[in-house]
Amino acid sequence: MYQPLVLFVGLRFVRARKKNQLMSFVSLISMLGIALGVLALIAVMSVINASTSTMRDETLKSVPHAGLMLPAGGIEWPQAAQILQQQSGVVAAAPFVEGEAWLRHEGRGEFVAVRGVDPASEPAVLQQNSLNMQQLLGELAANPDGIILGTRLASRLGLFSGMQLSVTPLSSLLSRDTGDARSFRVLGVADFGFYDNADTALVNLTAGRSLFAGSAPGGGRLQMRLRVDDVFNAAAISNAAAGALPATSDGAGYQVSSWDQTRRSLFDALRLEKVLTGFMLLMIVIIGAVNIVATLVMTVADKSADIAILRTMGAGRGTVMAVFVIQGLAAGVFGTVLGALGGIALAASIGNLTQVVQDLLNNALAPGNTYMIAHLQAELQWADVGLVCASALLVSLLATLYPAWRASRIQPADVLRYE
Repeated sequence: MYQPLVLFVGLRFVRARKKNQLMSFVSLISMLGIALGVLALIAVMSVINASTSTMRDETLKSVPHAGLMLPAGGIEWPQAAQILQQQSGVVAAAPFVEGEAWLRHEGRGEFVAVRGVDPASEPAVLQQNSLNMQQLLGELAANPDGIILGTRLASRLGLFSGMQLSVTPLSSLLSRDTGDARSFRVLGVADFGFYDNADTALVNLTAGRSLFAGSAPGGGRLQMRLRVDDVFNAAAISNAAAGALPATSDGAGYQVSSWDQTRRSLFDALRLEKVLTGFMLLMIVIIGAVNIVATLVMTVADKSADIAILRTMGAGRGTVMAVFVIQGLAAGVFGTVLGALGGIALAASIGNLTQVVQDLLNNALAPGNTYMIAHLQAELQWADVGLVCASALLVSLLATLYPAWRASRIQPADVLRYE
């Protein structure tokens, strides 16, 4: 089978290197280093992806996919909901009003975000399919003075169903006016996600508008909560849907905010963590590439006569350089393939592996299920696999350039003069 000269000679040099114990060992170490780095990168980035997805799902239990502010004196919310739900990408729309308030019960209090919702249309925009939430919203529709609390908030205040509490808008509290305080009866507790269970409460839409109506300029203004079919494109979908609504009286347009804007700091931090973790683990690949440099430097010194013969037979400097690039890149390619296969396998089975580790720790060190790590999951993204493999190959290629360039600079006369 025909092979280009540079490929033929480069692969022959790879096979011939096995005769040299030292170079063979260094080459093996470089390949294993690259494989280990690629494996760790794929596995760790998959775990970070799963953690980010979990945090996103927890956040969207309470935070709308997108929110749209309705102008005062403008279009009514039933008409706005009808128009918005007809737009491409919008699954459902529901009204809400939100504000900060002081929640107090028997001398204990908490600052919370109180949201007034329409119990009839709210289930359509919820991210979570919770039977408990559906039942509580049904009770909220029948009890205008009812309130639903986050689980941790109710636990901190020692509140149970049927208890009474008072809610005072924050602006009224700051102005030392408690006339706007209202009494509510606890209907139950709900899961508002990991980040909002401690400071979120739901009331009826009418009660919410009344509570915040005089609290501040624009207080009690209605917003529309949108649920979209693609949460990663929520901003574009909501902005396009807002364009279908009637123009505002001042011509300023509608204020639209998506979940990735309202929680930007959290998800920016997660993205930065992924980038920095990937960069640190890439150092393992770079260390493996340093060994490629060492291997090629020794090979060039060992193959000086062969290089001189190739040059006298008509091979150019580019040919010689390509030969050693192929020889050095072989370790990078083998290591990358091996690491990618191992990383994919590890990411696919990490849940089962952590379960085994958990059982071993609990049986050997702490009977009674003290160590709980089996919840660790991974979400493999092929774009990450491609990026990791491309980065490893690029680092391997760059590692071959200097030794290959040195090989191409060898003068045949200087080497063969003493042969």
